[in-house]
Amino acid sequence: MQLAVKGKQVDVGDALRSHIEERLPASIGKYFDNTTDVTVTFAKDGHEFAVDIQAHVSKRVLVQGHGAAADAYAAFDEAAEHVLKRLRRHKRRLRDHKQKLSTAEAMPALQYILEAEQGDENAPDDAPPAEPIIVAETPTQVESMTVGEATMRLDLAGLPALLFRNAKHGGLNMVYQRADGNYGWVDPKLIPGESGASD
Repeated sequence: MQLAVKGKQVDVGDALRSHIEERLPASIGKYFDNTTDVTVTFAKDGHEFAVDIQAHVSKRVLVQGHGAAADAYAAFDEAAEHVLKRLRRHKRRLRDHKQKLSTAEAMPALQYILEAEQGDENAPDDAPPAEPIIVAETPTQVESMTVGEATMRLDLAGLPALLFRNAKHGGLNMVYQRADGNYGWVDPKLIPGESGASD
């Protein structure tokens, strides 16, 4: 496992680095022995330390955790506990998922990062909205999986939404985290008689 410990305008001392190297690989190794790489990033957020952990427990499965505390060690421990809690919750499904990955098909796609909308104070109220500015464009893949696998991946990575190709019918679907804690699932279907549907 490759372990990278980084600081964004924060000096990560040898003692803290040693604490991470002792705890994290062994803890993750209890649940997943083929972890490829783990990145731990420290940043200062006001009077607190913010810690983000990203662990690729396999080529396509990302687990993320976040922690914040006044002490860097406590912030790391909180982030590590988030990662371990997600791994514990999905341990059995992760092992089953790992065996299916070799047959999973992925659809090539492009991923765009759009600049946050900034209103023009001088524009008239009835002016049409400006098109968003593309900040970055990167290749990605839309993977084929079941709805259950998609919700697991969404939870493991702590994502707000995940686009995937439904393994049952090959169509594009999306799962997302709802404000009430449940998951939402969007499965577009053409309704007979609507534009584009075959009769």
